[in-house]
Amino acid sequence: MLGPNGAGKTTTVEILEGFRKRDAGEVAVLGFDPANMATSLQLRERMGIVLQELAVEPLLTVREVLRRNAGYFCNPRSVDELIELVGLTEKAGARVKNLSGGQQRRLDLALGIVGNPELIFLDEPTTGFDPSARRGAWDLVESLAGEGTTVILTTHYMDEAEALADRVSVIAEGRIVASGTPQSLGGRDLGDAKIRFRSPRVTTMPSCTSTTCRGSASSSRSSPTTSRDLHQLTGWSIDNGIALIGLVVERLTLEDIYLQLTATATRVSPSARALLR
Repeated sequence: MLGPNGAGKTTTVEILEGFRKRDAGEVAVLGFDPANMATSLQLRERMGIVLQELAVEPLLTVREVLRRNAGYFCNPRSVDELIELVGLTEKAGARVKNLSGGQQRRLDLALGIVGNPELIFLDEPTTGFDPSARRGAWDLVESLAGEGTTVILTTHYMDEAEALADRVSVIAEGRIVASGTPQSLGGRDLGDAKIRFRSPRVTTMPSCTSTTCRGSASSSRSSPTTSRDLHQLTGWSIDNGIALIGLVVERLTLEDIYLQLTATATRVSPSARALLR
């Protein structure tokens, strides 16, 4: 789930987790109503949660925290394997209060999956991670999904959504404004592409483009027929012995689509939003 601050991502997740009561409508998670206290234990045995901030006793060690929480579940993961999985082997005996911010988030992730859940909620799980730790967290999420765990993740990072998501929903003003795969969201896969390159000398491009490349200037063209244009362009460069330096094909990025969708949603007047409801 993607959306600006205040769009409703965390509120939605908290309703699904059973931490917040919904105002209206129906909600089912793994076949259970998360607001129904009578079935709360059955649901929580099958569900894992990683919140934006998780309160953990600061004087316990990493291994102690995980062993304690593993005891709450019928079929927990091995604590030692879990510590290795989240990259905290060297910190297994360290107290929680002495962990860095990134290491504490790794512990949060470990606590979220210690019960071997079928479904896990990750609310901005890589906030505060350095690039190496983020990639490690991505590998963990991909591993969980590969094992059959369903992952619902909220994030502000477009590259994270692009790398991990099978499906993306964009939330703005409390409503889902678009859903789809990262590649097709908002018609991204059908839009025009830009062909960019540099040429080492002045020359006229073939008829598939309407531009002239001078010196090292970049040339680009929006094209709905990218494959044909590329074929014609590369064939022309080979026939004429002219290199196309830095040749790339670009479509709108996920961030471009996200900004378009959220900007459009926030421009809708309050009266129009009331009618939509």
